[in-house]
Amino acid sequence: MGLPLGFGFLGASYAFAGFAHSYPTFSVDPLTWFQLLFKPFAFAFLAFTYYFSKKPLKKPLIWDITLSALIVALTSMVVLLFVAPSFTFGNSLTFSNYRIVSIYVWTFDIVCLLYITIHTIRSHLEAQDSKTILSPFGYMLLGIGQYSLLIWSVDGATLAFYGDLVLRWAGLVLFLLIAYRAFGGSQKRSSE
Repeated sequence: MGLPLGFGFLGASYAFAGFAHSYPTFSVDPLTWFQLLFKPFAFAFLAFTYYFSKKPLKKPLIWDITLSALIVALTSMVVLLFVAPSFTFGNSLTFSNYRIVSIYVWTFDIVCLLYITIHTIRSHLEAQDSKTILSPFGYMLLGIGQYSLLIWSVDGATLAFYGDLVLRWAGLVLFLLIAYRAFGGSQKRSSE
């Protein structure tokens, strides 16, 4: 249940990002801050899902604490949505404030994706499953995309921003292919 929720949060953050970046001139507004702060919650949720996927939960209290921490993190991000745009490093809200916060956020995203990638590679080396063997590559593509966003936030390279979009779409298409092979292919064979 954690993966569908995590990818649901990730999809919502990408939808917010698409809407926030769809303006002819990119402006920093509350929706821009929301999409920036919502994505790390999705990656943290996915990382915690993978962290607890192989560990037997003798004490469900750990899962409750983790879920509570994620809810508190999401609530904090919503509060930051209203606080961060008014937080200034000078006399006015500028694009540089967004870039400073985005460097920390995208670094956190890269750490989460690195953990998920290593975890999925290790689990596929232990028990090879031909249906989901591509999942580490999907996470790698998302991680490289986040690195491209980090480059964009540091030096403003437009190519890095569009590179993230291409890598993000490639990763998501790869995950759709994995989902089809894992779920759609088995239903097709059982009906024959």
